[in-house]
Amino acid sequence: MTRIFSGVKPTGHLTLGNYLGAIRRWADEDQHRAESLFCVVDLHALTMEHDPARVRRLSRQAASLMLAAGLDPQGCTVFVQSHVDEHARLSYLLECVATDGEMRRMIQYKEKVVRAQSAGQSVRLSLLTYPALMAADILAYGADEVPVGEDQAQHVELTRDLAERFNLRYGRTFVVPRVTLPTVAARVMDLQDPTGKMGKSHDSTAGIIYLLDEPAVITKKVTRAVTDSASGVEYEPSERPGVANLLEILSSCTGKEPRTLAEDYDSYGALKRDTAEAVVELLRPLQTRHAELSADPGYVDGVLKDGAARARALARPTVDAAYRAIGLLPPT
Repeated sequence: MTRIFSGVKPTGHLTLGNYLGAIRRWADEDQHRAESLFCVVDLHALTMEHDPARVRRLSRQAASLMLAAGLDPQGCTVFVQSHVDEHARLSYLLECVATDGEMRRMIQYKEKVVRAQSAGQSVRLSLLTYPALMAADILAYGADEVPVGEDQAQHVELTRDLAERFNLRYGRTFVVPRVTLPTVAARVMDLQDPTGKMGKSHDSTAGIIYLLDEPAVITKKVTRAVTDSASGVEYEPSERPGVANLLEILSSCTGKEPRTLAEDYDSYGALKRDTAEAVVELLRPLQTRHAELSADPGYVDGVLKDGAARARALARPTVDAAYRAIGLLPPT
């Protein structure tokens, strides 16, 4: 049976981009067609300056939102990365297989270094090496598929390279995974800067729709979305990214193709109104369910505890095999 692994970082409040780019598909499709593991990858949140209490709070919120989106703990495994030691155990072995050049070529590393340096912050070594940890997240479970947003595809390609290299040098140990991308809204863009993605940890939040934003806030953000000075509504992503972003968001909410939707509008105002309404209605049941889960923290704790136990049982044999293959003496 196909096995799927994917995760989300608790580096900020989850956004519409996280939902449309990954989480909705996990709930609607992936958990029903494969053996699926979905993880709050909290160790990745430590690569930048952070508030420990906030990381814990956002980790719980992310898990609750994943469940509110429709992940069924009876049909898939939902857990927190740091609750399963095998992630960190395998990460070091993969650092020993990866090269410095590979790490430094990662686009997200380059982007985050620029942001950190512009803010006068030092750059942590873990920011450079975290793709090895991400590879460990995937390879520990023998995942066949990794459903992610477009911005994470490069990391999955690195994971494939590391798996193939390890298998060649030390004997077949890992399944070589493949990335699967959503067909529409693979990368939802910032409403105020449609050339950049809608990220969780941006300083400016005016262009970011968070999953727990109230309807009035969502409407205000969409109404103020950047478009352009051209007349008419056309789907031209390279030339008119702001309009294209709105059409792609509306497409993801309605199931209609962006180019087809563009034909229905002759003004930005109508497009923004319909997009805002569609997003509000899309998120309404998720927000309702999240409120219910937040009122029952014991249930969420139980799901995460059971999920970690199942994940650990799956990961340990593979990680133990990797330790033996690379030449480490087994414990007695």
